Amino acid sequence: MPPHTMAAQVTPLRPPPQLPADLDGVLRLAAQSMFDHLAEAAAGMMLLDREHRIVWISDGYKRFLPALGFAGEHEFVGRRVEEVVPGTLLAQVIDNGRPILVDLLTNKAGTFIVSRLPLRDAAGEVIGAIGLVLADHPETTLQPLLHKFAALQQQLDDARRQLSEQRRPKYQISSYVGNSFEAQEVKRQARRVAQLDATVLLLGETGTGKELLAHAIHAASPRAGKPLVSINTAAIPEALLEAELFGAVAGAYTGAERKGRDGKFAIADGGTLFLDEIGDMPLALQSKLLRVLQEQEFEPLGSNKMRRVDVRVIAATSRELSSMVAAGTFRADLYYRLAVLPIRLPSLRERNEDIELLAEALGEDIARRSGMPLRTLAPDAVALLRQQPWPGNIRELRNLLEQASMMSDELHLGARHFQGLLPAGTPGGAAAQAPQATAPVEDVLRPLPQQIAELERRAIAAALQHTGGNKVATAKLLRISRAALYEKLALYGL
Repeated sequence: MPPHTMAAQVTPLRPPPQLPADLDGVLRLAAQSMFDHLAEAAAGMMLLDREHRIVWISDGYKRFLPALGFAGEHEFVGRRVEEVVPGTLLAQVIDNGRPILVDLLTNKAGTFIVSRLPLRDAAGEVIGAIGLVLADHPETTLQPLLHKFAALQQQLDDARRQLSEQRRPKYQISSYVGNSFEAQEVKRQARRVAQLDATVLLLGETGTGKELLAHAIHAASPRAGKPLVSINTAAIPEALLEAELFGAVAGAYTGAERKGRDGKFAIADGGTLFLDEIGDMPLALQSKLLRVLQEQEFEPLGSNKMRRVDVRVIAATSRELSSMVAAGTFRADLYYRLAVLPIRLPSLRERNEDIELLAEALGEDIARRSGMPLRTLAPDAVALLRQQPWPGNIRELRNLLEQASMMSDELHLGARHFQGLLPAGTPGGAAAQAPQATAPVEDVLRPLPQQIAELERRAIAAALQHTGGNKVATAKLLRISRAALYEKLALYGL
């Protein structure tokens, strides 16, 4: 073959492909190559815009649509992703700009390994997101991971069930014991307001059953299946009360949890929040509470983002809020917002005809909790109890019944079993019973702890009366902490 012919058949060597010389070109090439590889390898893909709307899905993703309840692409594309893909976190990726590289997603279409990446413009602003189904049959290749996931899911379900049981209402409207006109009227009002969704304000002396009625109203309401969360605003230090109610982001204050924490409003979302002793709420927090009641939104401590909630509030107080409004210690606008549906609970003095029924119900509960035999009351004991002023109301009655049950072995309690336990100056009380020469020694020389407890109880009751029921002022007057005061109030039924 002639030399010129051989030269004509030699193919010239092409130079090897080179990366673009500029960094932007390299990044564009890498992004395009990664997208092409993912599109080829992924079982499905979707693209979202800034408003969480689905703008495109791959052919592979279309096979999941029937299981999700859609006849075709035309019904699916254009919808917000959180409306059509249960359990997806793509909306969260768009909102916070943080990718979720590998995750397990379970919904009606099955269990999938997925990846979620934010899409950004030239200025770095998030303009959408891409969601990838990396594998749609992980059960065949990722058994250990799925077993771990299933175990964690079971633990989560158990924790949620336990929390739900703890947040379940303890009482029904029938738990409010009494056949008197006053008791029947309270139950009638409770049944009525339970079907409404407005704020309820429970008014009444301490120990009249306000917390019981709050539980009962929630249990009879359409929100009964959702959480009932309670908080005593007077029992929490003012410095911590805002975080307790509205939550706090990480680092919001010294000692705050590293991951932040939800407040009682967030925990009660969808259900009911019971605010006990609302009259003791600091003025600084009253305006923030008013905003939640009006707008159903709040700002966690240390955050600059509003959080929306759907919470029904039931508030309670033993103080006269109208007088506090006149004195400028309680906001008038908050008072009117709380008192949309007010219910005033009568004192035990106003319905003393219910004492026998109450004593029977309380006696059964005392026996069940303590393991002691059930005690019954003689007619003279009932008559004596009906004569008492009961400043501590039902809580005080329970305390007295418990003391009498523990200090006697008899199953049938008469008036004589209570006379040594009643406060001095009350009908049948210790001071009204002049010691007789034939009186048993135990009626004259009672145990020293019992006499000290009686003296302490009278001192606390007198201080409460002097301060008009203001527990902060009472604690200061007695020179004890507010927490110690609440313990003693519960102990003595005040």
